Amino acid sequence: MTAPRPTGDPDVVDNIDRHRYEIRSGTELAGFAVYQPSDQALTFIHTEIDTSYDGQGLGGRLAKAALDDVRARGLHAVPLCPFIAGWIRRHPAYLDLVEERHRSKVEAE
Repeated sequence: MTAPRPTGDPDVVDNIDRHRYEIRSGTELAGFAVYQPSDQALTFIHTEIDTSYDGQGLGGRLAKAALDDVRARGLHAVPLCPFIAGWIRRHPAYLDLVEERHRSKVEAE
């Protein structure tokens, strides 16, 4: 088992064994963003925040930490997950992480 790798957000770790970024509130798992890794990209396929944490901004913190980590690792993001795609749409400074061929996934619907 590989130890979770920290990100720039102290509450978010990359759980490499489970292929997901996890966000905690205290010691409790509050949510996660699942990805499929490849040599040059992480394909985000699902994001989930426990309903007991609704309205606390944890989803946004999770998305930002995951995408900041993608950038720091020199990778691309493929946002198949609607939450990650929507977050990038609202934060265009992260659009450069998405290769041109996948940008339609973040265009306004």
